[in-house]
Amino acid sequence: MTASRPDPLDPAPSHADPAPTILTVTANPSLDRTLELSTPLTHGAVQRARTALAEPGGKGVNVARVAAAAGVPTRAILPARAGDPLLTALDDVALPYLALPIDGEVRSNITVADPDGTTTKINAPGFVLDDAQARRLAELVLENARGARWVALCGSLPPGLPANWYRTVVDALSNSGCLVAVDTSGAPLAAAVTGRVDLLKPNDEELAEAVGADAAQLSAATARGDHAPLIEAAGQLVERTGAAILATLGASGALLVTATGSWFAAPPPIVPRSTVGAGDAALTGYLIAESRGAAEPERLRTAVAYGSAATALPGTRPPAPEQLDLSHVHVTELTGSPRAG
Repeated sequence: MTASRPDPLDPAPSHADPAPTILTVTANPSLDRTLELSTPLTHGAVQRARTALAEPGGKGVNVARVAAAAGVPTRAILPARAGDPLLTALDDVALPYLALPIDGEVRSNITVADPDGTTTKINAPGFVLDDAQARRLAELVLENARGARWVALCGSLPPGLPANWYRTVVDALSNSGCLVAVDTSGAPLAAAVTGRVDLLKPNDEELAEAVGADAAQLSAATARGDHAPLIEAAGQLVERTGAAILATLGASGALLVTATGSWFAAPPPIVPRSTVGAGDAALTGYLIAESRGAAEPERLRTAVAYGSAATALPGTRPPAPEQLDLSHVHVTELTGSPRAG
């Protein structure tokens, strides 16, 4: 007699706990390998790394790790087979997760960090998901969203998932009672902003991309401290989606634009080690602050404090609350509603 095989689309048992405050979705997870150099990266040269790290990664995984470090109930949903090095790494840091089984190994991404914190990333494409796996991954999100405050859909989509996969999931969550954040780029971002969503977290290039603006002009405006073009671009997304727009601007800080106002926050002084995961930490800071009832300026302050703290750490290591420098994050109210007369 042949033993029956388990359903390949039935997720492996994990550390899942009921009703997380923040549920994250990482459709294209990775094992992030970071090499820290003692001298700047030189094209074509042979260099030795000062340190080497391997950590569980993917934007949603990063968000979940930061939330867990803050003591916020969280769970990460991702595709990965039992025994995958990524799941072993998640087990090692005791992060609650729910894994959709796949037949191959999760990708590895490589980051090379210069001594001044400049990072060079090489991201692999990811494991191909078929139609059945794509449906089951979406079902897992819907099944686990009940009782969550936030569902965060984060990162690139792997081969096999259509560009509108996030948009489809957002629409399916419309009656779930939870809030939905989207942090992605390219075609998935273009599809995501065709309907309502609660929070978007673009950087300045992604913001320009989403509204068809000139990215170089937005970046130049940011560099000279002119926030008007950014507010105008973010305001278009507010009008189109109803979302709050948390625009992260690297070392310059971040901008928050909502239907009621806009604010800019300058970061505290830090010594940068790696910018990888800083935007994910900023997103988590916002979600944590919102879930605790903070007003919009304090959400932005917390976001920038988390992003800055992450930049001061190696690799994608999540910052702990005691590493935040909230008192030196300066928040400035810029205008009222960006679309008001």
